[in-house]
Amino acid sequence: MVSALPSFADALAAGPVVLDGGLSQQLDSAGHDLSDALWSARLLAEDPEAVVRAHLAFYEAGAQVAITSSYQATFEGFARRGIGHDEAAALLARSVELAREAARRATAGGVAGPLFVAASAGPYGAMLADGSEYRGRYGLSVAELERFHRPRLEVLAAARPDVLALETVPDVDEARALLRAVRGLGTPAWLSYSIEGGRTRAGQPLDEAFAVAADADEVIAVGVNCCAPQDVDRAVEVAVRVAGKPVVVYPNSGEHWDAAARVWCGTAAFRAGRVAGWAAAGARLIGGCCRVGPDAIVGLAAQLRR
Repeated sequence: MVSALPSFADALAAGPVVLDGGLSQQLDSAGHDLSDALWSARLLAEDPEAVVRAHLAFYEAGAQVAITSSYQATFEGFARRGIGHDEAAALLARSVELAREAARRATAGGVAGPLFVAASAGPYGAMLADGSEYRGRYGLSVAELERFHRPRLEVLAAARPDVLALETVPDVDEARALLRAVRGLGTPAWLSYSIEGGRTRAGQPLDEAFAVAADADEVIAVGVNCCAPQDVDRAVEVAVRVAGKPVVVYPNSGEHWDAAARVWCGTAAFRAGRVAGWAAAGARLIGGCCRVGPDAIVGLAAQLRR
């Protein structure tokens, strides 16, 4: 059975653990244009120091876990930019190294530890950069999706993060592929779905979605991210009941992404006051996703540490 590194396991058992917020939000606020297909992964090559500073801002805000800038970093996506396999692998590993550097700086600056690094692996649809991670159903088999995910996960695991974040998964078939792909890597993982209401983005019920992780030894937490805050309440209850594992939740601000216009729409509804209820219901890894910045994490951390 694969187990977490001792310090991360101890933190998870004690819970709740504070995750960071939306890395892209922090980078955008710092003036970086993330409008291309690589999104924040572009800065791994072009401005790695900016990535370190963004992670550092979340650690300083109270986050105990930084999620790396590798969500949209894939061999296929880099290849479209003329970046070869070896350089792409180095950039994937760099995403973990940059988060580690931010943790070192935070600790040196007086932030209490331990601080952890989660290596992000987004869904196949993130590589397509057309919004299909909010739909799923790509027309690929589970085996084909496993072949897509495994090489990137091997590189990320070799960089020695504390945990792999298999995140924003829209479809149970892709979750099955990811669970196959992490077998034997020696690094624990969490699995989090993107949902709408009581279903995955591909339309499957949450009971079915969470059940696929119940017997996966590699998965140390299961839950949801990149969803509306109001959808988290029921998801936590279902995840606790079905999967029997610690629950991870990190919703968006409440705004929604218009993939065609490439803009965020709607009104922010993320409130730090919600998180106490999530923790009481069984959530043990809690943070924010898109459009949730360090200021919101300050409030979230204060709620959880009362």
